Amino acid sequence: MKTVLITGAGIGIGRATAFTFSKMGWRVIVTDILEKEGAKTTEEINASNGNAHFFKIDVSSTDEAEMIVNEVHEKFGPLDALICNAGIAHKVPLEQLSDEKWDHTFDVDLKGMIRLIRPVSAKMKVKREGTIVCLSSIMGVAYGWDQHVHYSAAKSGVVGLVRGLAVELAKHGIRVNGVAPGYVRTAQALSEEHSLGAEGLEQAAEFIPAGRVGEPEDIADVIAFLVSNASRYITGQIITVDGGLLVGRY
Repeated sequence: MKTVLITGAGIGIGRATAFTFSKMGWRVIVTDILEKEGAKTTEEINASNGNAHFFKIDVSSTDEAEMIVNEVHEKFGPLDALICNAGIAHKVPLEQLSDEKWDHTFDVDLKGMIRLIRPVSAKMKVKREGTIVCLSSIMGVAYGWDQHVHYSAAKSGVVGLVRGLAVELAKHGIRVNGVAPGYVRTAQALSEEHSLGAEGLEQAAEFIPAGRVGEPEDIADVIAFLVSNASRYITGQIITVDGGLLVGRY
């Protein structure tokens, strides 16, 4: 049985991805800083005859990330896939964007990925195969986002992270790709404090060529493709999944 570890799997895209891999017959390592939500995802997968295990991870802690990776490795062997999905997006006007607030977003959204990738890739190298998928955003590959400079910068950093890792790890049989979601119906997007809110999200659908905002499952299926053998010759790429938004809005 293949094993995938997904960060931020308690809600949203991470949760949908966990269910997608479970349906594919994979063992799913559900991780999140949100214990209640992560445990619920795990329980629901197991109730559907899946194989899921929950580990609490704060991706801003190097020690915690490495400890959990080692524990998972000891119990289940080297991972076949790692999905770096955990992230935050807090609205902060530039004049209030302190070093602390900037660093917190980078610590979770960008550095939080490398904290898992370092120990996971070291173990993947031993068996000379594995796949890694990192979540960026259209706000990191094409758009700027008002009062989210730190988020856009971090998600742009994910693009460079994917490209650099893909080149360095290819000789070890490890592929690294990224996904840049557009507007997706998640708790983050539905937040009126930090994002569009429910009304704003529906308004966004009006200028998306596909005629709707994305659902978490739309992103999860692309992640699954990037992990599958069908994408065996793809590495170092960022796949934008936005219903045609970037090419259709002039």
